[in-house]
Amino acid sequence: MQYYSLHKDSPKVPFSEAVIKGLAPDRGLYFPESIQSLSTSFFENIEELDNVEIAFQAIQQFIGEEIPEVELRDILTDVLSFDFPVVEIEDNLGTLELFHGPTMAFKDVGARFMARCMGYFNRANENHVTVLVATSGDTGGAVANGFLGVKGVDVVILYPKGKVSEIQEKQLTTLGQNITALEIDGVFDDCQDMVKTAFLDTDITSYKQLTSANSINVARWLPQLFYFLFAYKQVKSKGKDIVFSVPSGNFGNICAGIVAQKLGLPVKHFIASTNVNDTVVRYLETSEYDPKPSKATISNAMDVGNPSNFIRIQQLFDNDFSILKNNFSAYSFDDQQTKKAMGKIYKKSNYVADPHGAVGYLGLQKQGLKSTEYGIFLETAHPVKFLDVVEDTLNIKVEIPSQIQKVMNKEKHSIPIKSYEALKEFLLQ
Repeated sequence: MQYYSLHKDSPKVPFSEAVIKGLAPDRGLYFPESIQSLSTSFFENIEELDNVEIAFQAIQQFIGEEIPEVELRDILTDVLSFDFPVVEIEDNLGTLELFHGPTMAFKDVGARFMARCMGYFNRANENHVTVLVATSGDTGGAVANGFLGVKGVDVVILYPKGKVSEIQEKQLTTLGQNITALEIDGVFDDCQDMVKTAFLDTDITSYKQLTSANSINVARWLPQLFYFLFAYKQVKSKGKDIVFSVPSGNFGNICAGIVAQKLGLPVKHFIASTNVNDTVVRYLETSEYDPKPSKATISNAMDVGNPSNFIRIQQLFDNDFSILKNNFSAYSFDDQQTKKAMGKIYKKSNYVADPHGAVGYLGLQKQGLKSTEYGIFLETAHPVKFLDVVEDTLNIKVEIPSQIQKVMNKEKHSIPIKSYEALKEFLLQ
């Protein structure tokens, strides 16, 4: 499998090179040269397959021969070592829980998969690779945990000061070893811009090998397609048309879902549910892509003003606005609506949703479901990661899971950074 830059001004590269480079030299995102549908029998018999087999058959074409089958299956067995249940909330409506991994966020799968691929590609290499990643909340903890102790890899995480939850901050600032956290004076988009600028700065790239673990990296992005296949396996017997509502910030998760659809997954419609950072919502209304600076919300992992992966979604729909609009909707909700939805879900179903899941629920409500449809919203993080908001909104106490307890009392270690120049100086030390 070859990957090309969506800016179309860089050479095609194999999977391993796309993973290690992260971003193409022309600053474009890498995209697979082709996507081949899986067999009809794969979907007819999916209930008989375990998650590792489903994931192997789905991801194999994107890796080719670069990781042998035995090693790839071992990687997937390690990465997919927890559950991905669909929990029924109402008639014809459920939530896909993606928070049962080590950092209790959906990004655990992509971060762990990428870390193990990187470890495989770097197994005989004495040179260090620096993973440079921006986070609006959950990416940082997942990447820190996934890459902790991986040979030959140093991880540098940029996060916006005061704009991630306390637990999210603890998860990315307390591990030590090969993990360094940089506390940026700005918003997530500033962090993301700094990362992209560093990739093109030859003073840095001639000194050290950089790669990214944001969803711009194909090894972080593509494994997220597994979630949609796992959900289908669980609800196929209902005999309904499936509508997915995906809480969306950088749009990597929903983009991977559309790749699953391209593989043949029967999906009726995709909904991108966002907070007040509504760039894509406005685009679908006007056909003009006009990113704005991001605004802070209680669903902070979606506080992205210029979502990187939307260009991939456009490519998946052949850059045809009318096709995109027929298959894909986007809705925006503010914090007050989000809290109200959290309360409604809890009162009606005794289910505790985090703010991101509540936004996904609102997307299904706004779209409306027919009797022939089954709606699934993605619950992308455990409610404990937004403890104050959840407890204040629902007037309950949330039990602290063991994964979180072990970081709560650890000491935070971060380096304050106020400008790109300061980041560059740090990387060149």
